[in-house]
Amino acid sequence: MQQRFVKNLAFLLFLNLLIKPFWILGVDRVVQNQVGDVSYGFFLSMYSFSIVFFILLDLGITNYNNRNIAQNKQLLAKHFSGIATMKLALGIAYSIVVFFIGMLIGYKSEQLTMLAWLVLNQFLLSFLLYLRSNISGLLLFKTDSFLSVLDRLLMIFICSILLWSGWIASPIKISWFVYAQVVSYIITTIVALYIVLRHTGKIKLSFNLPFSLMIFKKSMPFALLVLLMSLYNRLEPVLLERLLPGVTGLHQSGVYGRAFRLLDAGNNISLLFAVLLLPIFSSLLKRGESVNNLVKLSFTIIITMSLTVAILSIAFSESILGLLYPQQIAETLIDFTGRISESSIVFRMLMGSFVAVSSTYIFGTLLTANGNLRQLNISAAIGVILNVALNFILIPHFEAFGASVASFSVQSLTAIIQFFLAYKILKLRFGEIYWIKLSAFTILLAIGSFFLLRIPMHWIFQISLGMILSILFIFAIKLIEIKGVVIMMKEIMKNLRKQTVDEVNNLST
Repeated sequence: MQQRFVKNLAFLLFLNLLIKPFWILGVDRVVQNQVGDVSYGFFLSMYSFSIVFFILLDLGITNYNNRNIAQNKQLLAKHFSGIATMKLALGIAYSIVVFFIGMLIGYKSEQLTMLAWLVLNQFLLSFLLYLRSNISGLLLFKTDSFLSVLDRLLMIFICSILLWSGWIASPIKISWFVYAQVVSYIITTIVALYIVLRHTGKIKLSFNLPFSLMIFKKSMPFALLVLLMSLYNRLEPVLLERLLPGVTGLHQSGVYGRAFRLLDAGNNISLLFAVLLLPIFSSLLKRGESVNNLVKLSFTIIITMSLTVAILSIAFSESILGLLYPQQIAETLIDFTGRISESSIVFRMLMGSFVAVSSTYIFGTLLTANGNLRQLNISAAIGVILNVALNFILIPHFEAFGASVASFSVQSLTAIIQFFLAYKILKLRFGEIYWIKLSAFTILLAIGSFFLLRIPMHWIFQISLGMILSILFIFAIKLIEIKGVVIMMKEIMKNLRKQTVDEVNNLST
């Protein structure tokens, strides 16, 4: 059982690292190149607005259900009808909230039509995640791993036909892109529902008010945290479209989207740390064991990785964006250079915030495992207030660059707050020598990147040398030692072993 669990976890991580970055950097990027910044900016602002309130579709139900079904397999059929009804009710509530606020901030028929399709997408995604929680709760790990990327695989397939097959005479439209998502989510949801119904049999929808209130009460602090974090992570495209006039707002939202795409891809990798570390931190804290060494090692790994990505991205920003968003057929060299330059200043600022975002996956996860949701909610609320204030001040004057400055400022502040909260509450101690080494690594890599820019070779080779330098610096100044990595892997395996044994014992009883 343990081998099965670990193998399928590795399979899940492999699929997500293979498919999702390709979706972001391959298909999604090409769609923006073809439809243009204005059309894509329109989509991105609506998408960001819809995802801000995504937590209203779940309120912690998926996490609760995953654990509950793993421990009580026999309750699947009984609870499925009640929770499925709750999900439908939450879908209606979510739609009302999104459309009400949308009309309140001035969305007209064109925006509301796009929003209707995106609301449907978010509901399908939320219901799919709930269905998958039943499947993983039944320990059908390989099936769940496949479903986790099936929607993206279908989107890649459909969009590939629209983009590259030559079967479609006219260029792709942003509405087709959204319809492809709808079709992909519907097919994946039907497949997942079929798998679940094979284990539940026939169901009859019902609503259990006490049961619903119990779940809401348990999940509200977590739901509030996710909502607040969504607000200060996803508001910029919405505010760019709302605060700037007409086409300018849509164009600047598209410019922000070009720069944000790589940050989004990087966050998918950083998120894996949180997925792996949350149960480990929870287990160690429950047993009263020290988390200091594991936190220090995991933070070192993610901070050196994010610093490397950020510094090299900043140094080679124009080359990277020129590769991702090449000169269009009808675009002059002057216009192309101006477009890349405009995106580069936004990109540099956002990749600077990548370091802060990555660190929150360590300290935010640690505080969550320790049950410090109140402190996290307060820091997130501060982030939302600061984000809105800075965007209202900066966007009218500096457009997408102003939004990126606001994002960098808020992400840095919340990362610092979470670090000091974790440091104080859990009495973490890294030592002065550690911070000297980390500072030395940052300075050496920055200086190395500066000199690499002056070496007469292709920029891809320069970046590759930068990555090699980063690894050499890490081990030369002993920021990370092989022994520490081995200890961390042993702790992960120990936790996976314990989690698997607990699941088997719970299912057998």
